Order: sequence, then structure tokens, then C-alpha cells
Amino acid sequence: MKLDEILKTGVSKAMKELYGADVDPKSVSLETTKKEFEGNFTVMVFPLLKIVRKNPEQLGKEIGDWLVANEPAVNRFNVIKGFLNIVIDPTFWVAVLEKIAGEENYGVKKSGDESPLVMVEYSSPNTNKPLHLGHIRNILLGWSLSKILEACGNKVVKTNIVNDRGIHICKSMLAWKKWGEGATPESTGKKGDHLIGDFYVLFDKHYKAEVEKLIAEGLSKEEAEKASPLMQEARAMLRAWEAKDEEVRSLWEMMNSWVYAGFDETYYRMGVNFDKIYYESDTYLEGKQKVLEGLEQGKMFRKEDGSVWADLTNEGLDQKLLLRSDGTSVYMTQDIGTAKMRYEDYPIDRMIYVVGNEQDYHFQVLSILLDRLGFSWGKDLVHFSYGMVQLPEGKMKSREGTVVDADDLMEEMVTTARNVSAELGKLDGCSPEEVDEITETIGLGALKYFLLKVDPRRNIVFDPKESIDFNGNTGPFIQYTYARIRSVLRKASEAGMSTTGYVGVKAGERETTLIQRLADFPDVVAEAGRNYSPALIANYTYELVKEYNQFYHDCSILREDDEKVRALRLTLSRVTADTIRTGMDLLGIKVPERM
Repeated sequence: MKLDEILKTGVSKAMKELYGADVDPKSVSLETTKKEFEGNFTVMVFPLLKIVRKNPEQLGKEIGDWLVANEPAVNRFNVIKGFLNIVIDPTFWVAVLEKIAGEENYGVKKSGDESPLVMVEYSSPNTNKPLHLGHIRNILLGWSLSKILEACGNKVVKTNIVNDRGIHICKSMLAWKKWGEGATPESTGKKGDHLIGDFYVLFDKHYKAEVEKLIAEGLSKEEAEKASPLMQEARAMLRAWEAKDEEVRSLWEMMNSWVYAGFDETYYRMGVNFDKIYYESDTYLEGKQKVLEGLEQGKMFRKEDGSVWADLTNEGLDQKLLLRSDGTSVYMTQDIGTAKMRYEDYPIDRMIYVVGNEQDYHFQVLSILLDRLGFSWGKDLVHFSYGMVQLPEGKMKSREGTVVDADDLMEEMVTTARNVSAELGKLDGCSPEEVDEITETIGLGALKYFLLKVDPRRNIVFDPKESIDFNGNTGPFIQYTYARIRSVLRKASEAGMSTTGYVGVKAGERETTLIQRLADFPDVVAEAGRNYSPALIANYTYELVKEYNQFYHDCSILREDDEKVRALRLTLSRVTADTIRTGMDLLGIKVPERM
């Protein structure tokens, strides 16, 4: 039984023996004691006053006396107003450490045959441009959330939906056809996604020039945009694609293949992958079919112009377009089709969409429509809504070529990590191969940690320089502490020092605080899973690292003369390192053995 459960049960027994009152242990209010007071756990006495009419100090003292007399884990207590602060016996903390040290994959649950199947969708790129900083936050959140849900005992399917059709795709295709002169990734030396992104920007440049010229000739902005020959050609190309024109489809397949190869390189460096990838070019037809079925069943309605709509006024919303008058689908229709295919492929219990908060309304509507169309998990789908990420310079715009490409950002992070590490002497004595590996780990770790440590719902400003700091709440600070612990453990192993035989030793204040922090880890993982918050894991890991550094500063390890105390501290160091590694792995971050 866990410590908090032991104490809650103890309070429940005390209430029964002392006052004849039945108190459910789960209802006992318990939290970690604040640092300014003596104690490890604090029982809130106030809720119990409804049962026993005494002043809070007296009730707290009587419960505390009972716990000291009857519960071996309790050493002493103090009462401050209505707060019963409990001090756990030092030898009990050592038993807690021994239990943690004996667990394989501490804090992580295994899934079983009866575990829920959760599908997590993330990334969702367009094939007209490379992945950028906004995608990075999406991908890192999706990957970390998937890892955390697995650690909570769920079966998880990681999925991606690729936006590979539409007018935006045709813009890049048309620009390549007009001005590409047969350019390929091989002939230009560019990654395929970057090459296609260049043509998307080029289209917009020429399109704007056309519109400005037409406005100068007397057309309104709206008239000029409609009259643009370039835009008319792009729309004609889209119609040809939907009609399965052989030439257009061939060009589309070739250019998309370049983009996919580029995406794969980026995903690989980022350390993420997917179990299943869906494509909108497949799902939009499935969605159209499902909407037409709903129309036949009276769940949708058709307007005079032939367009198909869903009436959501009974749900407090408006009417939603699902098929245009010409029969073409909209994004909502495509999402319905994707859901249909996923439901056929997997027995989904819960569907989580990792998509920015600008799409909150979209997913509110999608949930209603999926439920209406018969998907059992539709009404319970989760939109993991997150805030936008910006640079200190402001917003990014794909059409204008002002986005920060994911590849360029990762390269910049690794370069910065190399420079900062070299300046601080962190790479002294490392071989060139080790330098490459360490700086890759530090640079990408800094990027990932900076984006994940913040509550996902918040907008953030990403500053590359601020993220690579070996002090403070950063990835490199945590990575450096891990490497330091591994160095201590290697030296202990080389010296033949034992890490056993510490049972019965009384843990000191620093050891006790660190063990208590370690004991919190499974609950933090569970809470992160319930709240869909990698930030909880990130900030727990940072607090654990801070606690270890204080312990390391105050307590001798390798030079401790008492073998049992030294064994205790070495075991505590090893368990801390393992927990740091697990926590960072749940964030998709590697930790270096040397640094």
C-alpha cells in the first residue's frame, strides 16, 4: 500500500476507534506538507469537523496521537490550526526506496488485453510546404501524450492525417509546372518538402503581382482575386485532379513523393513515428458517402442549390455545410471520412485529436456529427487543444515564406548546443563522434523541453537561446544532472562499492525529501494522463533534479565512510537517474550518459 493510502486508512481507523464515525479513506483530504512547516504529509482536519464537533487543534492532536501509537509509518506530528502535519519515520522511507528500487520500469503501467484503445492524431501536415515550428509543438505534444497514455496502461495507436489534396496543393504543382524547369530534389540538392514549399511561396508572389495589376486597372480587390488567371488555372487543375486527369494525377503523385521523403527525414531526426497514416485524398470520398447516407436517413438536409447541411440549432450551434452545391466536400466532410476509416480499422475506445485551439469550434461540431452518424466514441472524442507558438519576432506566414522550418530550427538548436557546451567546457575530452551525439541530444532536448514544459493550452514565445541553458528549468539542466549521476555511479562501480545492505539505516532529511519526491512519480504520470499534460511530467522532472542537486551538495556519496549510508545514497542516486530517464523519455527526450 502506498504511503498516502496508509495515512488515509489510518485516519479512517482513528475516526472509527476514537469517535465511532465511519469515514471513507478516499474522502480524507491529504497533501504534501508545505516546505515552511515540519512534516511530510498534511491532513486537512476541517472537513472532519462536520462529523466530530471539536475545535480543529484538539481533533488534529487526538488523531495524531492515535496515528503515532498505532501506525508504524508515523514518527511524530504537529498541528497548526486545522492542519495535521505528519512526519514519516526515517526507516519507513528507506523501505519505500527499497520497494521503488526493486520495480522494473517504475511509474509505468503495462497494458493488457482489456486495456482501452486510444488513438492519438498529430502532425497533420500539408504537402505543399515543409514542417515548421508550429508543427513541432503539435508533433511533440502528440508524441509525448501517446507515451504518457501508454505509461498509464492504455493501448495507443499513433496516427497522422496528411492533407494531400486541395487548392493549396495545386498552387505548388502549378508553380512547378510553370517555373520549375524540371527541378527535382536531386538536381537542386534540396529536401523534397523544402523544394515544394519554395514553389508554394513562388505561386503566392506571382498571384499577388497579378492581383495588384488588376486592381491598378480598376478592379476591386475581390474582383481582381477572382479574375486572376493564375488562380483560375489552379482551380482548373483541382477540377482536373478530382476528375482523375492522368497527367495532373501523375504530377501530384511525383511531387507528393518528394514531400513524404522530406517529412520522413524530419520525423526521424525528431525521434517520432506513426502506427498508421491516412490521406485526405482517400478519406474525402468516404466522408462524402457517409454524409449522403446521413442525408438519406434524415440526419442531414439539402438546400435548394443542392448543398448538404447539418442542422445543429438544437445543440445551440448553427447550420454546418458538409457538401457544396457542386458536390465537393469541405474539411468537416473529410474528417468524417477519416473517422469512418479509422473506426473500421481499429476498435477505438477514445479518439484524441492534437490540433491548435483555433479549431475548437470545428471539433465541437465534429463530435456532434460523429455521434449523430453512429460512431460510439464520437460524443466523447477529445480535442487536445493547444496554444500557438511564436518567435520573439512575431507570427509566421507560410505563403510569404516567413515560417521557421523544422529542419532549420533543429539544426540551429544543435549548433547552439555545440557552441554553448564548448564554451562551458562540457565537451572536453570527448571524441568528435561523442561531440556530435551529445550536441544532438542537448540541442533537440532543449527544443523539446522548452515547448513541453508549458501548459499546452497557453500560447508561448519560443526563444532558442533561452532554451539552451545549463541552469534553470531547461532540458540541458536536467540532462547535465542525469549525466552527473551516471558519472557518480560509474566511479562507484569501478571502486567496487556496494549498493546493498542499507535496510535499517535511518534516512536523513535530504534523503527523505528526495525519496518522497520519487514516491510521487507514479501519481504524476497518472495525473498527466488524466489531464493530457506533458507539462506535469516536465516540471516534476525539473523539481526532482533540483532536489537531487541539493542532496548531492549536502550529502557525501563516494567519500561517505559508513558503507550502509553510502549504499543508501548510491541506490537513491541510481533510482533518481532511472526516474529522470523515464520522465524525459515520456517527453521524447534522450539523456546522455556522459556530458
